[in-house]
Amino acid sequence: MFTSAFAQQATPVTGAPSSTDIIMQLVPFAMIFVIAYFLVIRPNRKKAKQHEDLIKSTRKGDSVVTTGGLIGKVTRVVDDAELELEIAPNVKVRVSRAMISNVRSRSEPVKEQQG
Repeated sequence: MFTSAFAQQATPVTGAPSSTDIIMQLVPFAMIFVIAYFLVIRPNRKKAKQHEDLIKSTRKGDSVVTTGGLIGKVTRVVDDAELELEIAPNVKVRVSRAMISNVRSRSEPVKEQQG
């Protein structure tokens, strides 16, 4: 019913493990980091950069959605950090550029008049 268990012969302790043992123990951690980089870190950085570019390029006339869910049209760029949105006729609010989650429609570029 029970099988005999045989002990393995003990290996002599020579002090520090060899360099190949250390490398073989670190390979799985390195592989996990590489996989996490390509599947998680890199796409998040790319998405954050696109969102930052979107926020920087927001200008007067754009229709935007804030992180709070307000939808409005940019009526004025106050400074690099703030915008003024019109959320209803004659109702204007100031919001931080960082609170913009999406630009729904872009305004047309300003055309130069020939004269």
